[in-house]
Amino acid sequence: MLHAQAADLGKGEVGKVGKVTAVHAVTLGPPWLPWETTSSCLEPTLPARRIDLHTHSSASDGTTPPAQLMREAREAGLDVVALTDHDTTAGWQDAERALPAGLSLVRGSELSCSRGGISLHLLAYLFDPDEPDFAAVRRTLRDSRVARAQRMVDLLAADGHPVTWEQVRALAGGTVGRPHIAQALMAHGLVDSVNDAFMPDWIGTRGRYWVAKAELDVVDGVRLVVGAGGVAVFAHPGASKRGRIVGDDVIALMAAAGLAGLEVDHVDHDESERAHLRALAAELGLLTTGSSDFHGDNKEVRLGAHLTSEASYDEIVARATGLPVLAA
Repeated sequence: MLHAQAADLGKGEVGKVGKVTAVHAVTLGPPWLPWETTSSCLEPTLPARRIDLHTHSSASDGTTPPAQLMREAREAGLDVVALTDHDTTAGWQDAERALPAGLSLVRGSELSCSRGGISLHLLAYLFDPDEPDFAAVRRTLRDSRVARAQRMVDLLAADGHPVTWEQVRALAGGTVGRPHIAQALMAHGLVDSVNDAFMPDWIGTRGRYWVAKAELDVVDGVRLVVGAGGVAVFAHPGASKRGRIVGDDVIALMAAAGLAGLEVDHVDHDESERAHLRALAAELGLLTTGSSDFHGDNKEVRLGAHLTSEASYDEIVARATGLPVLAA
């Protein structure tokens, strides 16, 4: 079984794989009076918090500035939101300053990783941003994103398309990514949408103007996150509609290195993929999360489209030693 495999592989590895427990409650009386049964008495319980642990701002490839994202998260009814821009922490300070009453902020990042030639994403929560090894790797990943984007612009210009590096940088305002090149293509009427730009004729993966970027081995990524006091969750691991995905054996290796959980409830997972991931998480002793993967206007998904349970969130917070959760 994979759990045994992960346990064997994990001897001497960083971190331990956690367990998740579920809370079961019954509702008695009118629906506006929730009660939880205990062995001694009936006690009132608060409504569950609405927790979205995967969002992007204009600090990477989202369109919403970090401060505005915090306000919109609260207006959307969220109680907890994680800011997880790609390979950067640049939006953290603005988000913290704008944090509205009633909203808690989980500081994080989404790391560019790979395994066996397959691109993967790793969500890193509540890590120490100044831990030197992890900080150096994130710097390398960011620099690669910039060089890659500039090379794609050069290829477009060489074919006579009127996209300039200055225009793309102005559209980004932060870390440059493919969505900013897509916006430039839209501005010149070359494509109708960001999705159209991500087709093979343009900047889609292995497309005409696509360029590879530096990516961290995903098992090494897990170790770096844990070593910086953070908590690692595998982002949209079953999203086969995006391209090739890794097998369960790779996830077992990640669990052995200290992976805490799998992002199960995600817009790019169908029901069969979610069911498989839940079973795998149970077998490996991993927690499960749900998130919107919000990107502002670059994607149609809304804040809070999928949510994380309180049990999983509480375990993430308990495991983290790098940073605390912020609240206004």
